[in-house]
Amino acid sequence: MKLTFYGAAREVTGSKVLIETEHGKNILLDCGQFQGKGLETEEQNRAVAFSPASIDHIILSHAHIDHSGLIPFVYRNGFNGSVVCTNATRDLCSIMLADSGKIQEHDTITFNKKRAKKGLPPVEPLYTQADAVAAMKLFISVAYDRKFRIDEFTTVKFTNTGHMLGSGVVTLELKEKDGIKRLAYTGDIGRPVNRILKSPEPFPQADFLITESTYGDRLHPSIEESDEELYRVVQRTCVEKKGKLIIPAFSVGRTQEVVYSLNNLYNAGRLPKVDIYVDSPLSVNATNIFRMHPDCFNDDVRELMLTDPDPFGFNSLFYNTSVEGSKSLNEIKGPVIIISSSGMMEAGRVKHHLANSISNPANTILAVGYCAPSTLGARILRGEPEVSIHGNKYPVKAEIERIESYSGHGDYREMADYLSCQDPSLLRKVFLVHGEYETQLTYRSYLEKRGISAIEIPAQGMSYTL
Repeated sequence: MKLTFYGAAREVTGSKVLIETEHGKNILLDCGQFQGKGLETEEQNRAVAFSPASIDHIILSHAHIDHSGLIPFVYRNGFNGSVVCTNATRDLCSIMLADSGKIQEHDTITFNKKRAKKGLPPVEPLYTQADAVAAMKLFISVAYDRKFRIDEFTTVKFTNTGHMLGSGVVTLELKEKDGIKRLAYTGDIGRPVNRILKSPEPFPQADFLITESTYGDRLHPSIEESDEELYRVVQRTCVEKKGKLIIPAFSVGRTQEVVYSLNNLYNAGRLPKVDIYVDSPLSVNATNIFRMHPDCFNDDVRELMLTDPDPFGFNSLFYNTSVEGSKSLNEIKGPVIIISSSGMMEAGRVKHHLANSISNPANTILAVGYCAPSTLGARILRGEPEVSIHGNKYPVKAEIERIESYSGHGDYREMADYLSCQDPSLLRKVFLVHGEYETQLTYRSYLEKRGISAIEIPAQGMSYTL
């Protein structure tokens, strides 16, 4: 078989790996959008280097847009195969891809107005909401730990990675002339202890392994430490400074974890009397899907639900979906907590809240996840004194805080510990993806010290025959 890396190669977005089997089948591991690089992102997403119609199957590790977000695009351009994923991943994709299509349509309208002023012809959206809805007919969902036969030569099994609801290691068994070859693709690896989800579970021994490396050069604080950090930030902002706490968070995963932490503070009687708003239609829908999958929750959450049936709701928490409601939040003068997407601060309602709040020293911007280097979130976290939001310049005077343990990605020790379920002597080749190149070099050295060798760091478009 032949592997070609078309995304998340020496970077952390756009995950796509093409497998060409000796029997003529083309299998795509993930089909993610490139995100957070401005006009370059648009060009990369449109210029897929393979024919969508030639793909027989897409195997989807999880629902995050940088792993799933181009499925409607390839469907629109001729892909008519199957998309195989876990049950929860399918449910999340049904709302996330439609939301992404809506964003594509909206952004294209704005972009075309600018093009018209320059005398340039209009462009079509990458895909529409209707494309995303239509593409869902291709999805086949499979329970964890069930071997599923996708064709006469190939089976797939998903093993929980604890990264997000429905995330799983993809283990493929491919029948070739010289025997069965086992290829594992971890997608993104979660932390060994998660606030909500079950811990990552060992996956079957592989001959070839493709694995992520996002935090391959750093360690995270413990969950207990970060929950205390959240309490400290809330106290300082909302009680001492009487300001607004803006928490940019991905709609799926991070938002639910932050809400769950606040719910625990509320149950313990420690949460200050302050209103909390989740301002994102997608977050509201995603939270409802979380409620549908208690089988994915860890023992602590299941035990909590015996006395608190809704760990994502309490008296001072309000979910907002309307545009009018979102605008009204900017009129609040007293202390308030606003959780809104996107986590990298690149799009969505959070940009309006940032524009309204970032120049007031009484306020705090709290990042709770990874921000790619070129994003607005990264520029704010780097301490730039002024940032551009919606074309206007704003001085950064609000306090900037970061709690990294809310990231769904394990750190380098946690990722390596997870890979210890594999016998290194049986791994014929390991590929590092979904990481910045310098980080990957550091992580490769760490893995080598732990006995894993034959590690490759593929560049964009690089192919390997296995």
